[in-house]
Amino acid sequence: MNIDFTKTNGLVPVIIQDEQTLEVLMLGYMNQEAYDKTTKEQKVTFFSRTKNRLWTKGEESGNFLNVKSISLDCDNDTLLIKVNPIGATCHTGSRSCFKTDYNQNFIFKLAQIITDRYENPTADSYVNKLRAKGLNKIAQKVGEEGVETVIAALAETETDLINEASDLVFHLLVLLKEKNLSLEHIAKNLESRHQ
Repeated sequence: MNIDFTKTNGLVPVIIQDEQTLEVLMLGYMNQEAYDKTTKEQKVTFFSRTKNRLWTKGEESGNFLNVKSISLDCDNDTLLIKVNPIGATCHTGSRSCFKTDYNQNFIFKLAQIITDRYENPTADSYVNKLRAKGLNKIAQKVGEEGVETVIAALAETETDLINEASDLVFHLLVLLKEKNLSLEHIAKNLESRHQ
């Protein structure tokens, strides 16, 4: 990667983004040494301007930022690093350093949770109980929730509609996982249809 560290006196801004939810988690800075350490260890290391030293996120808290991908912007002077965050990112204990009221992309996180249930099954997990009943039952639940969503839209309250639509999305995510598909497959298909 041909990063231009000369434009800003040896430091480049680094945007940290959750790989699954796409939420922006924080902004930091790297010099060449921090970048090299990050790529070698696959944990984000910044150059701390206040401490005047390298600083690996999580070195004290254990809340590391595990690197999933690194992209360079068109001017070669800003990095976007997509990560799998372990715990809170912000020193305040928040998920993000930016004051968002909710995780607007929680559906991606939910898909990740469902995948975790598949990979690490537990007896008390609803996902695992549903999965044990097989594909027909999983598909049937999507149909049931779809009908209940329509009924709520036509004859019930807004809260009922939100609850039923949430159930529908959840069960659809389980069905997609059962069929080894993901939200990325759906998003790419929708994008291709849009053109």
